[in-house]
Amino acid sequence: MEDILDDSMDKEPILKQRHGCVTAYLGFMIVTNSLMTLVYFFANSMFTELMPGSSPGMIYALGVLGIGNVIFGIMLWKWKKLGFYGFIGTSIVAAVLNTMMGIDIGSTILGLVGIGILYAILQIKEKERSAWENMED
Repeated sequence: MEDILDDSMDKEPILKQRHGCVTAYLGFMIVTNSLMTLVYFFANSMFTELMPGSSPGMIYALGVLGIGNVIFGIMLWKWKKLGFYGFIGTSIVAAVLNTMMGIDIGSTILGLVGIGILYAILQIKEKERSAWENMED
C-alpha cells in the first residue's frame, strides 16, 4: 500500500510504502481478531465450560478487546502509530483476564510476545524506510 508522507514544505514528499510481509501480517491480524471476536460473542458458553475460572463477563470482555484489536489493526493499516500502542493496551488487559481465568502464566506471557513480533514486523523496510518510520504519531 502506498500513501504520501509530507515531511515538510521544503522537501519532496516521501511515498509511504510497506513491505508485503507487513501488509500480509496486518491483514492476518485484522481477519483473525475479527473471527475470534465473533467466537467470543457467539460461543461464550463454550469458553465458560472449558475454563472453569472464567465467567461470561470475562469472555465478553475478551470480545470487546478483540473489537479494539480490529480497530487498532485498521489504524496501523492507515499508518497511525496509535494503533500499535492500542495493541499493547489490549494485550496487557487480555493477559490480566487470562490470568484471572486460570490460564497458566507461560501461555499468558506467550500472548504478550505478540507485541514484540508486531514491532519487529513493522521494522521491515521497503525502499529504505520501515513501516514504523512511515507511521504518523
